[in-house]
Amino acid sequence: MPATKRKKTAMSEAHKAALAQGRAQGRAVRNYLEALEAHKPKRGRKRTPDSIKKRLARIDAEYAEGDQLKRLQLAQERLDLQRELDASNEAVDLSALEREFCQAAKPYGERKGITYAAWRQVGVPDNVLKSAGITRAS
Repeated sequence: MPATKRKKTAMSEAHKAALAQGRAQGRAVRNYLEALEAHKPKRGRKRTPDSIKKRLARIDAEYAEGDQLKRLQLAQERLDLQRELDASNEAVDLSALEREFCQAAKPYGERKGITYAAWRQVGVPDNVLKSAGITRAS
C-alpha cells in the first residue's frame, strides 16, 4: 500500500507567538539558573584577583625549572587561572536576569509542571520565587 503524503498546513500566527513566548520564557529561566550556578559560593578560602596574579607569577618562575610533565601541569594551571581571572572581571547583572526570571518562571513552571520544591532544590531563593508569584501552595 503506498504511503500517503501528509498535507502541510501553515502555522497560525497565534501558534507562532505561543512558541516564541515559550522559547523566551525557557531562555530567561535557563540564563538565571546558569548564573546562580556560576556564582554559587564555593567552599574554602576565596581567591582574589591579586592572589591569582601572584600564583601566575609563581607558575612562570616554576615553569623554567620544571621537567616536561611539571611544565604540562603548570601550563594547564596557568590556563585555568587565566580563565578564572577573566571571569572575575566580567560583571554579571544578576538583577536583570532575576527580573526576567520573575516574569517568566510562573507561566513556565505551570506549563512544565514544576513545583516550588523543585525550584528551591536547584537553588532559587525563596524571595525570588515569591517575587515571581510561585508559592508553596502552587
